[in-house]
Amino acid sequence: MRGSLYAVAVQGDRAVCVGPEGSCLDAGPAELVDFVRASERAAGQDPPRWVWWSAAQSATPLVRAGLTLRRCWDLTEAHRLLVGGFEADTEEIWAVAAGLDPDGRPAPVMGDLFDVVGDDAVVRPDGYLNPSCSQSDWRHEKLPELARCALTAARRQEALLSRRPRGVSTATSESGAALLCVELGEHGLPVDRTTLEQLITGIAGPRPRNEAHAARLRTARDELVLRHVPGRGTTDLRNPAHVRALLRSLGVQVEDTRAWHLTPYRDVHPVVDALLDWRKAERIATTYGWSWLDRFVGLDDRLRGTWTACDGGAGRMTAGAGLHSLPAPLRPGIAAAPDHVLVRADLGQVEPRVLAVVSADPDFAAATAEDDLYATVAAQLHLDRPAAKIAVLAAMYGQTSGPAADALRRMERTYPRALHHLRDAAGRGERGEPVLTYGGRFIRGRAATDQAGRRAVGRFTRNAVVQGAAAEFFKAWALTVRDAVRPLGGRIVLCLHDELLVHAPAPYAQEAAQAVDDALQAAARRWTGGAPVRFVADTRVIHRWSEAKD
Repeated sequence: MRGSLYAVAVQGDRAVCVGPEGSCLDAGPAELVDFVRASERAAGQDPPRWVWWSAAQSATPLVRAGLTLRRCWDLTEAHRLLVGGFEADTEEIWAVAAGLDPDGRPAPVMGDLFDVVGDDAVVRPDGYLNPSCSQSDWRHEKLPELARCALTAARRQEALLSRRPRGVSTATSESGAALLCVELGEHGLPVDRTTLEQLITGIAGPRPRNEAHAARLRTARDELVLRHVPGRGTTDLRNPAHVRALLRSLGVQVEDTRAWHLTPYRDVHPVVDALLDWRKAERIATTYGWSWLDRFVGLDDRLRGTWTACDGGAGRMTAGAGLHSLPAPLRPGIAAAPDHVLVRADLGQVEPRVLAVVSADPDFAAATAEDDLYATVAAQLHLDRPAAKIAVLAAMYGQTSGPAADALRRMERTYPRALHHLRDAAGRGERGEPVLTYGGRFIRGRAATDQAGRRAVGRFTRNAVVQGAAAEFFKAWALTVRDAVRPLGGRIVLCLHDELLVHAPAPYAQEAAQAVDDALQAAARRWTGGAPVRFVADTRVIHRWSEAKD
């Protein structure tokens, strides 16, 4: 950790900042904002590192006030790196950092006659945090002590993570990602409300005036399907069993009614095509319709959801409000504000390139030199490109039989270190052992009682060491972009798996796009430690998100 550590804790109308020598600012959020702003300005090239139990709780008032912090340490995200999973309450974070058994921590105070009356100390004589930490009124009273504990826990976490290669650097990146999540939630994704309303109307119908009107709109959507099957008007299209029975009567046998199972039967009967169209309209109407628009799009025409830096699995970012699954028909409604543009960058073939890094396979690394990695792999394996792509994906996702089997054998001969890395991760999973990602994230082992279950776990860990590392690289890139576009007035407004959207003033459009590309190469050099692996992105300046796919 570079820079002085300052612990920040916010609870309601009280804000505390504890410095490295124990000095304490104990005031309101406004005074904390002033102190943090002054500290960032005065620090120059060695800014403080702000420590908090969780960015969502303590960084929000700072972000809301317009501050852009340069360094932080998030105890919650560092804890998730250390032990895996998603759960990370204050008492567990402290126990793990202190080397105590988290299962031995005191039971939370329930506020009834069975509570054990103890002292009022924040840290108990046995080293655990007082279970009253979970009570908001007690926490408010003890905020300075809890901030001091945060500093202690941060130093202990750093010591624990320093035992893992890249563990500390990953913790700082994950902490930055948690801060970015607060910024994404506060600033939101710019939308064109008029266009969104037109799209929703065209797909799902006009805004319902009341429940009776909503029922008539549902009936009208249903009729577009049921008119193809006279006599089946009582079929409930929202009941999968009813839909399967309808399809069976037409000679269409499917295990379920998901779109990819229905699509091959489009030419069998017109009701199948109508049903697929109905599903899209129904999804817009029920999930992304008028209630979604009213709930998540503010008066400032920004779409906001809750973001988290880690999904509890391999470490991917997640978002609420449908931000990670917005249907393609609505994407024209995601648009830059007046006099602004969107810079969209999508990483190309990122997981195979990450595999080249984490496995240190020199031949596979050499294949990343070209824009199209799969074409290079195809030439080296003496296969066509589709077969080569299937082979690479099968290796990462654990498909070892079927059409991929022969291609995988060729991969074994051509890229032995890459395949060994994946097999080792799969073997650990099958034995119920944990694995570590390239950045040091602990992924818990899962016990299985039968061979099929063990193989399933092995497939998960095989992919997790690649997907988890890819998530770590993506966050490192996103944070580098965050810093690079800030002087241009740019801001990241969406992180979607391997894709970034940056909102920037129109006069700086090309500079922002170049900054995004330069940030990719800078992040790759740091994250890979100089490994000869090339990362690429498709970067475009657009005005509407839908233009990115043109």
